[in-house]
Amino acid sequence: MAKSKLIYTCRNCGYESTKWNGKCPSCNSWNSFDEDIPQTVPASSSFSKTTYTSGVDLSDSILELENIGTENDIRYDTGIGELNRVLGGGLVKGSLVLLGGEPGIGKSTILLQICQYLGENHSILYVSGEESARQIKMRAERLGVDTENLYILTATDAESVAETIASSSPDIAIIDSIQTMSISRVSSSPGSITQVRECSNLFMHTAKRQEIPIIIVGHVNKDGVIAGPKVMEHIVDAVLYFEGERHQSYRLLRAIKNRFGSTNEIGVFEMLDKGLVEVENPSQMLLSGRPHGVSGTCVACIIEGTRPILAEVQALAAKTSYAAPRRMTTGFDFNRLNIIIAVLEKRIGIFMGSLDIYVNIVGGFRLDEPAADLPVAMALYSGIMDKPIDEMLISFGEIGLGGEIRSVSQASMRIKEAERMGFSKIIIPKQCAVKLNPKDYDIEIIPVSTLKQAFSTI
Repeated sequence: MAKSKLIYTCRNCGYESTKWNGKCPSCNSWNSFDEDIPQTVPASSSFSKTTYTSGVDLSDSILELENIGTENDIRYDTGIGELNRVLGGGLVKGSLVLLGGEPGIGKSTILLQICQYLGENHSILYVSGEESARQIKMRAERLGVDTENLYILTATDAESVAETIASSSPDIAIIDSIQTMSISRVSSSPGSITQVRECSNLFMHTAKRQEIPIIIVGHVNKDGVIAGPKVMEHIVDAVLYFEGERHQSYRLLRAIKNRFGSTNEIGVFEMLDKGLVEVENPSQMLLSGRPHGVSGTCVACIIEGTRPILAEVQALAAKTSYAAPRRMTTGFDFNRLNIIIAVLEKRIGIFMGSLDIYVNIVGGFRLDEPAADLPVAMALYSGIMDKPIDEMLISFGEIGLGGEIRSVSQASMRIKEAERMGFSKIIIPKQCAVKLNPKDYDIEIIPVSTLKQAFSTI
């Protein structure tokens, strides 16, 4: 019996090679090659050199853009406002949504919770390849899910599941998880790159053909990204990712890709014994428990999609005991911190070569927006000089390499959020203040153009 020839496929980009490589030559990822068995396509005996295609003419199926209607674009309300926000207003009919996250972060929990609300008016087919029907029933009882329109199917054959969805025609289908599904004609094991790609493609065609929204759960690998080929994320319509520490109660739901809405929106949840509870006021949650009269802390205001969020930035500077000082960040970009440190040393004259620097964003939140530069710099200056910042003071702004404070977008929305949360002073870039009328706000606006001006308010 002839031995099947193995190929090696990169799990990140799908690059194929006849031998194993430590580094992928396509995407430069390390240790990303997995063994795979190529699928051979039988050659047709009637195929001739002059025949280039066996397809059909689809000229009659061509549509003009102006004649395509969008009134049938139905969105299902999931019953969870934070999830609707991330999805762009709800679950779109005929869409394929990929939900990823680390084990135990709440993927299956939130899916069962939305079944309770959706089950009032819609039928839901929950396909599980990991848990038995009894296990799902026990978890549903703990979460208080008792809808009569929820149907459970335990299966791992993707073709049988797709055929069942097509024949039973549920309003919504959930696949938990894609790594357990397999196609029998594909010789790879379940969870392999080929199986995940083919199963995702099969469910995509089922969702589009039957106009049934399908939510598939995806596991993550040791690097924290969704396991399987990167092409899987290109196939689906939306990619949602749960973030947060397992030992913390708060969870962030972020849209990495969304064909029906913005990818900047986030949803904030709290994990309780009864399941995930949406946090409608993330700013209050992130600012709870702030220390009083302590140096090295400052409040930042960032924009996530259409929502302004206030977060506490903490910085600690201590004399180092190492030959090279340590730089550690949690929730803030490490390279960005090094740039801010270099600007402080060059433009302000603060030498940090003998100090260990630690920056932490409280609550497990992550600040990726440039508007967080100024709060981080102020927290560093406060910690080094041991000068507490006024508890009623908040700031935002981008720092340039010349030590200047550059403008950011949506300044008015940030100021109103700070005013709503009870702050009395706010430091903003001078360019943003030119477009504002201070009489429209009940908060003292302090415009600054350089870091020295900002530090003079401490």
